[in-house]
Amino acid sequence: MRTVLITGGTGKLGRTVAARLDNGQSEVRVLSRRPAPGRVVGDLRRGTGLDAAVAGVDVVVHCATTYGRGDVAAARHLVDAIGRTGGRPHVVNVSIVGVDRIPLPYYRAKFAAEQTISTSGLPWTILRATQFHDLLATMFARPRWLPFTLAPAGFRFQPIDIRDVADRLAALATAEPLGRTVDLGGPQVRDVRELARVHHAITGRRRPVLSPRLPGAIARGYREGHHLAPENPGGTITFEQFLLDRTDSAS
Repeated sequence: MRTVLITGGTGKLGRTVAARLDNGQSEVRVLSRRPAPGRVVGDLRRGTGLDAAVAGVDVVVHCATTYGRGDVAAARHLVDAIGRTGGRPHVVNVSIVGVDRIPLPYYRAKFAAEQTISTSGLPWTILRATQFHDLLATMFARPRWLPFTLAPAGFRFQPIDIRDVADRLAALATAEPLGRTVDLGGPQVRDVRELARVHHAITGRRRPVLSPRLPGAIARGYREGHHLAPENPGGTITFEQFLLDRTDSAS
């Protein structure tokens, strides 16, 4: 039986990947800073407890993120722990489309983490996905104190559902290493203003959508679509369906 370690396994994506792999064909370990049934304790940010967590694993699905330079340290701590134990698991890393082309600090950190894994000497697969539906929904719902929703002019998004990304990661975890695999995009590329209005219509929010033209290299990267994967619309769940599903589950 294959042993799979999932980092970030207590987050929404990690939990969904764990559920996909918990099918009787894999032993799933979930890395967490806090002990609980079905978890192994370790801290990627500090590098503690990782040797025991990675010992004997066949696959690592690296879903953990710290939203900053901590992503690079986490990848390094993970790779170093694997090196100390002498294993050679297949490391499957999830990243973001455009991390090498849009100079957002968070993207730069994700790209550096990719390079840490790809140059580690371990078997590896890197999957870049477009923005999650959850991210756009959060962006449109906040900040609550503003009397309007900001939807920058010229921005388009190709949002994807976490469930679709989890399906692909689970499939990659049971396959041979592919290196940098094809990017994964949501089913539709849409103007951000349209997505904001869809969000407000389904969630019942009532505020105008404003679309200023933002300056700078980061905004230009988004206007040029470097975060999109229109040639690979592998996702199946639309933004509308995501919002409706979430509304149904909350009722």
